[in-house]
Parts: sequence; C-alpha cells; structure tokens
Amino acid sequence: MPLAAGCPRCPTPVAPLGRDDLYTCPDHGTVAPLWRPEEATYDDFVAHLERGDGLPTYVPWPLGPGWRVTDFGAVASRAAYTCVSGTSELDGPVDVLVVTEETGVGLGARWAGTAYDDPGHEIASAGQPVLKLPVEGQTVRLWSVTSGDGSTNGEWDRSVAVGEAGGRWLWLVIRPASALLMLRDDWRLRDVSRLGPALVELPFGGPRPW
Repeated sequence: MPLAAGCPRCPTPVAPLGRDDLYTCPDHGTVAPLWRPEEATYDDFVAHLERGDGLPTYVPWPLGPGWRVTDFGAVASRAAYTCVSGTSELDGPVDVLVVTEETGVGLGARWAGTAYDDPGHEIASAGQPVLKLPVEGQTVRLWSVTSGDGSTNGEWDRSVAVGEAGGRWLWLVIRPASALLMLRDDWRLRDVSRLGPALVELPFGGPRPW
C-alpha cells in the first residue's frame, strides 16, 4: 500500500492544499505531512527512504531473533522515525521508537507525549545522561525527559530519552518504561538509509504499536 499523509503532531486526518508537500490539520494548521504506511513492508520502507531524501533513518542494532520493524514514517527531509518491536526476558513485549528531527517539527513530542516540541530546556537541567549510545561512529548522550502531563492515561507507560545527533534532535521512546535498561546492553543505532540491497535482510511486519 502507498504511504499515507498525516499530521506529524497528532493523529487527526489532514487535507491536501494542492501541493504534495503541504497539508492542513484542523488542530495544527498548515503542516508538512508525515508520510506513514498502514503496515510495515519492505516496499513501503523503500518508499519511506525516498521521502526522507537522504535524512538518516535510525534502527536499533543489532535486531535480535524475533525483532522486526513495525512502523516508520518521514516528514520530507526534516524528520524520520522507525519503530522496532520484540521481546526481552525481563520486560516481555517491547517497542523501541527512534525519531530524528529538526527543531519545531513536533514528531518526537507526539510519540513521547511531551507538552513541548523542543526538549532543550528540560535537558539543560537534567543532570547526567541516562544513556550513551553509539550512533554511526559517535557516542551520543541522551537525557531522560518527562512523558505526559499526568492528565492522559497511558503516557506514563514509556521512557523517553533525548539527545542530539548530526545537528538534529534524537528521541528514543521505549515501552514499557522499564525496558530502557535494555538499551545499555550493546545496542547501537544504525542509519539504514544507506544500507542498499542489505535492506532485504530487515524483518518487517506486525501491527503498528502506536
């Protein structure tokens, strides 16, 4: 199925404005659309990479047995995300969602459930980083930020860590919250936008977790 346009900030349906790169959201006005598949497949992932126009698409690596890519999307060349799902011995079913975005897009905040798009002010007062992950040859520090404002059920079920990689915000959203500790065990982030034919080795499928 082709990628479908949506709002990067919320799940509200959007309407085209006569241009492929601009849509209107009833809640957020004119937006650059989030292009997202109904179901994660190899063919749609190739289309996603084309939409990203060279933007990094990070996937937690290595993917262990039974882990698969369950969701992804791109906002032109401004933001991209992937979600991988699997199980861990301690946490059971786990979803790990990774967002890279320029300031002001709002995609990371949507999945994280934060009340703001730019997490810089919270990071500035967060103390020590909660994670240090290898990302394409560099070590990226990520700080824990607050998810939700306490008024919406379900937003306390996740851990959110944010840092900066390649001049863009890098968000990790992990469910359940306890699975954050799993990422300290030899995980890294790999930019699969340059993977070429090796993409066929990535497992896809399963219901979208978000």
